Amino acid sequence: MTDQQAAAMQRARTELAACFRWTAKMDMHESIANHFSVAVSDDGQQFLCNPQGRHFSTIKASELLLLDANNPSTMKQANAPDPTTWAIHGALHRNLPDAGCIMHLHSRYATALACLKDKTMYPIDQNTMRFYQRVAIDTGFDGMGLGNEAERLTTVMGDKRILLMGNHGVLVIANSIAQCFDDMYYFERACRTLLDCYATGQPLDKVTHEVAEKTARQWQNYGFDFGQQHLNEIMTILDTQNNSYRL
Repeated sequence: MTDQQAAAMQRARTELAACFRWTAKMDMHESIANHFSVAVSDDGQQFLCNPQGRHFSTIKASELLLLDANNPSTMKQANAPDPTTWAIHGALHRNLPDAGCIMHLHSRYATALACLKDKTMYPIDQNTMRFYQRVAIDTGFDGMGLGNEAERLTTVMGDKRILLMGNHGVLVIANSIAQCFDDMYYFERACRTLLDCYATGQPLDKVTHEVAEKTARQWQNYGFDFGQQHLNEIMTILDTQNNSYRL
């Protein structure tokens, strides 16, 4: 491994560990479940992910597992990952080599929306409009993400990068850790706003297709690396509070 490759690997470890810690701070995690991964090889087949049985709030950069999506003996190793981590992320990195970073959560509001009969993200504010017609909705839940279910999930996203997993949770794919986390954060905020509005019992004030699409494109073309700046600020805050995620 060259010095440049080693530096890139360490940066990936540090950024992903920061995302675990911040997700826990926002109470978007679930026990010792859920999982994030990031591809660290040119072919997208080798990836880092969280170790089995670790709470998001304690994960350190050095503890992230380095796995190969094409290694059938992974679950026989002494430091094997959680079975659903390996099944879902192994399948995604194996079948979608351009999936740089993958985050899967059972966060409160996204999961609640995933459990409604109508799972549509309606355009009612800037955050919901960010995802206008950009969310794939899976209605074929067939048990925990193991075996055939994990393989099936790789076929349902199409050209979308947000997957609302019916009766399950949410999965986000992006080119970078920062972008993936920013999309996950804003998707959860959008779900929260939508469900808060549903709770009033009043009709939703939906904007037109033209306005919603315009706003979504404005998000896409905002002009600077908003997601990376967001993550940089998170890491700055963590460094002042508890920088053990870097270890």
